[in-house]
Amino acid sequence: MRDILPADKARRESVLSVIRERYRAHGFDEIETPALEEYSRLHAGIGGDNEKLAYNVLRRGLDADTIRDAADDQSALADLGLRYDLTVPLARFYASNRAQLPGVFRAIQIGPVWRAERPQKGRYRQFVQCDIDIIGDDSARAEAELMVASLDAVDALGLEGATVRINDRRVLDWMLDSFGFSAEERPGVLITIDKLDKIGPEGVATELRERGAAASAVDAFEGFLGRPQVLEDNPYGERQIRTALPEGVPDEIVGHLVGIGDAVAAGRSASDIPLVFDPFLVRGMGYYTGTIFELAHPSVGYSLGGGGRYDGMIGRFLGQQVAAVGFSLGFERLVDLVTAGADAQERAVVLVHDADVPVAELARHKASLIAGGARVRLERRPKNLKALLERSAADGYTSFAAVRAGATELELKPLS
Repeated sequence: MRDILPADKARRESVLSVIRERYRAHGFDEIETPALEEYSRLHAGIGGDNEKLAYNVLRRGLDADTIRDAADDQSALADLGLRYDLTVPLARFYASNRAQLPGVFRAIQIGPVWRAERPQKGRYRQFVQCDIDIIGDDSARAEAELMVASLDAVDALGLEGATVRINDRRVLDWMLDSFGFSAEERPGVLITIDKLDKIGPEGVATELRERGAAASAVDAFEGFLGRPQVLEDNPYGERQIRTALPEGVPDEIVGHLVGIGDAVAAGRSASDIPLVFDPFLVRGMGYYTGTIFELAHPSVGYSLGGGGRYDGMIGRFLGQQVAAVGFSLGFERLVDLVTAGADAQERAVVLVHDADVPVAELARHKASLIAGGARVRLERRPKNLKALLERSAADGYTSFAAVRAGATELELKPLS
């Protein structure tokens, strides 16, 4: 968990304001959910490995004997927990407030989440997530709206050229079934397949055998990985999807993926579809039921966001199935990539005044600049003026003026 200094906070808020503005332009409405959720919801088996990283809150009034006797039963000790993502709270929010929401609900959620991560570079125990979700629409239009809005937000931040890698959990299930993997071993097989870009086909096959997966299924999968690759020559569409998969993939799934591409192309008003079909994209969350996707940018080797369809989650809280799909931007990673030139440059002035300048004069100068649209800070002139100006520039101020008693006009000078 980190303290955020003023300049960094201003930078973060600038990025957030761009994301909010673009998402609202695409018809999404912002909501807010509590930091705490009930323990039973956070540990309902739908949060994947994140459930293991949840911060739990002890029940009030527990005595030492109760804590000792229930040491191995977290549910007996805790009744609340800090949210580890924004998707589980959204499902609860929708189930609780459905009567007051439109039939197809487009939500923005931006806020901190907490996970008990091991401290390491790029892994924070408190971090901000930026999510958009569409609830109540099971068509390809929903995925396309999420992708177009997210690509638009990234473009507005000066990160043009992003693409979306896309797959479908139903494709993965069908493909593993066609190779001969049993339903019981698929979760472990998917964990290994998710390492394909790190350990390669040979490493995946070796690890699958070490896991004790069916030998014939591993052989079939290894043979498929070794086939000639021609995807580079195919734009996103039916041909690319079918070429990337074994023969016989269900037409319904292919049609849904193709429909997403057509809608994204129309929404982007471009002939090139910024999508890439990846048959081995897995994403670890267990609640995904259909399409899954990740945001990629050529400047970095890691994803800048992702999401997928989770049609089964809301039904856990509501008692009936409701279609849902979401996209989460990796805000902490985006902030690091956005260049200083992309930040909104405000007019920010430091008024450096002598000790004998009357307070009323300082107030008058400050009020005049604020009325003209500037941000103004008052600073008493120190012995080391250079250090003060360097610190002010680091804090985002763009100019300064020396204020002396009786001055009627100020001369603004740039800080750079």
